Amino acid sequence: MWEVEARRATVRILCGLAILAALLTGAAGRAGAQALFESRQITPSGEYTSGIEGPAVDADGILYVPNLRNSGTIGRLKPGAARSEPFTKLPSRCDDPRAQVRPGGSIGNGIRFDRDGRMYVADFNCHNVFVIERGRTVPRPYFHSARFNQPNDLAIAADGTLYASDPSFKHHSGQVWRITRGPDGTGRGEVMSSERTMGTTNGIDLSPDGTTLYVGESETHELWAYRLDGAKLVAPWLVKKFDAFEIDGLRTDVDGRIFVTRPSNGTVAVLTPDGNLVREIALRGKVPTNLTFGGADGKTVFVTQRDGRFIEAFLADRPGREPCLQVAGALC
Repeated sequence: MWEVEARRATVRILCGLAILAALLTGAAGRAGAQALFESRQITPSGEYTSGIEGPAVDADGILYVPNLRNSGTIGRLKPGAARSEPFTKLPSRCDDPRAQVRPGGSIGNGIRFDRDGRMYVADFNCHNVFVIERGRTVPRPYFHSARFNQPNDLAIAADGTLYASDPSFKHHSGQVWRITRGPDGTGRGEVMSSERTMGTTNGIDLSPDGTTLYVGESETHELWAYRLDGAKLVAPWLVKKFDAFEIDGLRTDVDGRIFVTRPSNGTVAVLTPDGNLVREIALRGKVPTNLTFGGADGKTVFVTQRDGRFIEAFLADRPGREPCLQVAGALC
């Protein structure tokens, strides 16, 4: 009889240990997984200058960010890496007498990639848009205009058309450019007409179907939507006016939701296309400047932080528009 009881006791102990192991394994798995919309710092503080801005991810999942250690550089962060590394440097001299920050030196802001892997970089100091061909590191001029105020952020359509926000912070105004690729591989640009006078145009992106352009205006705290008609911005509609704090970079996801950085609020706001606030995502740093989608499934949102000069990231529940544009059919 005692042998039966001993075996039963042993079984009870083993079952208890199995249950405990399962609970511990599940807890470890949950602790290791990043929860949705919970941001974490992914690069060391101080890697970038205070001009950290306009990030973009290529089709290989590599993140590119302007102004690594010094102005005029572009850094890159490979998947799984803990530190950024140098990628390229923009020209250190230019002939534009209106260079606003550092005479003669190009300084990058917004970056975008087209479906062929070309990188486009907005240079706000020397009033250029550069292009870097896939597999190369040397930037070449793509488009320049004396009518640029200071090209800031970029959006790109499925056919490679670029849209560039072009604010004048001095005059509290702005405009938007449409830049198409010419037969010789250089850009052809024109200022888009609008039915309304714009404020300081800043963050910019397209709706998933490519028919609507969203433009944030920093100083009025307003996000506007325009229907695209060639080089015309028509049917302007105020999506959202925030009560306080400026807005900066923005991106859309595949459902058309709009992710907007709010530097003085230390958050990323998520809006529906009709302007309803879905959530405010608290960040590690307090001055987010811009953001982009990436990661293996297109759901990682990378945020550039002027406060601390680092990159942080959080997981969203849906992929971004841009990863789906670059890798057609692979994610969305």
